[in-house]
Amino acid sequence: MPENVLNGDHVDVKGANCEPQDNDEENTENDVHFEPIISLPLIEVSNNEEDEIEMLKLRAKLYRYDTSSNPAEWKERGTGEVKLLRHKVKNTVRVVMRRDKTLKICANHFVTPWMELKPNCGSDRAWVWSVLADYADEQLKPELLAIRFANAENALVWKEAFEKAKKIVGSECEIYAGKSNPEQKRVESDSESSSDVSYSESTDNEEPTKSPVKHIDGNNTTSQQKETEKEVTKSAEDKCEVTKSEEKLIEEIKKLEVKDEDEKK
Repeated sequence: MPENVLNGDHVDVKGANCEPQDNDEENTENDVHFEPIISLPLIEVSNNEEDEIEMLKLRAKLYRYDTSSNPAEWKERGTGEVKLLRHKVKNTVRVVMRRDKTLKICANHFVTPWMELKPNCGSDRAWVWSVLADYADEQLKPELLAIRFANAENALVWKEAFEKAKKIVGSECEIYAGKSNPEQKRVESDSESSSDVSYSESTDNEEPTKSPVKHIDGNNTTSQQKETEKEVTKSAEDKCEVTKSEEKLIEEIKKLEVKDEDEKK
């Protein structure tokens, strides 16, 4: 029968077989809370970029030229976001690149006014440049780096930003201001030293009696003359000894010739 009759009342079988409600038990389980035994404070980790302004940030892939392998070859260094960071006070610009997920540094060096970006094998989305001191491996060492972007537009944007960074460093940074070549410092230092020498020579010519250097030079010249005289006398004595020994040999040869003639007779 579809319906059961109990004491003359109709009872629905479906309603009688409904599942029991466990809402109270679920609520009690969700309210469980455990206090931690040790509470650890939040620590702010610095990325050393607080005093720098971000000039550019692009996604790219970085390579380095490994000369230690035989033969030398290009090796991938990481894929991630490369940045150009300008210091607020010193006006230095550095290239910083971190790998995806791990955020490990794969490029960290300063931009100098004489760095040159060159196209890699004629590609319009890759650039090559040399670095004198890269600190990605926590030690300064020269590197030959290559970077490749997703398209030519990003590569062109990187080129323009890099050239702008070079101009900023060359004009506003105290280290490189007014110097286009690293050899210019040496030339200036050499010119300063030569000017000092010329000044000392002019003072010696004007006041020869007051400068004690003249007396020292005179003593040096006299000592040199004495040494040269000694050498000359020694050479003359050596020559005399040589001539004497030659004369003795000639006399002995003559004696031998005379003996030979007597024996023949």
